Amino acid sequence: MTTTLTRADGYATIAEPATLTISRLLPGTADRLWSYLTDGDLRARWLAAGRMELAEGSAFTLRWRNDDLSEIASVRPASFAEEQTMDSRITEVDPPHRLSFTWADTGEVTFDLDERRDGVLLTITHRRIVDRELMLCVSAGWHTHLDILEAVLSGSPRPAFWDAWAARQTEYASRLQA
Repeated sequence: MTTTLTRADGYATIAEPATLTISRLLPGTADRLWSYLTDGDLRARWLAAGRMELAEGSAFTLRWRNDDLSEIASVRPASFAEEQTMDSRITEVDPPHRLSFTWADTGEVTFDLDERRDGVLLTITHRRIVDRELMLCVSAGWHTHLDILEAVLSGSPRPAFWDAWAARQTEYASRLQA
């Protein structure tokens, strides 16, 4: 059974029981957005740092420091460390259109870029999310990270990560019924 959280309003959808999809129309070109996906320093401004060799099969480590994603301080939930790391491996690379990599040992994430006249449609597909609790965490996480990426790309102030994440998690809890 397919559960749809919402459609074209920037919120994630559940296309299959364990697959989350979220799309966002972002300013700029596919080449510019590709840099924010693949350059560790640029990616650290909205998601996670980590050097990445763009070759299928290449291993890399992502390092999250969500406290540093905004100039506005917010309280990190006790269940999260100040820094988190994850080992991954690139499974597909087609610059500047598609990047896929393993999500630790449990899933896979694909970024698809579709250049449009008014920006780039970025679609993130996160596969093999094992349970509802993780689905809520991942949905809120991708949504908040994309809000920050949009702010970075447009030169706007970045929202306080943890406050925004907590608000999104509450929204997704009501959107994604048990």
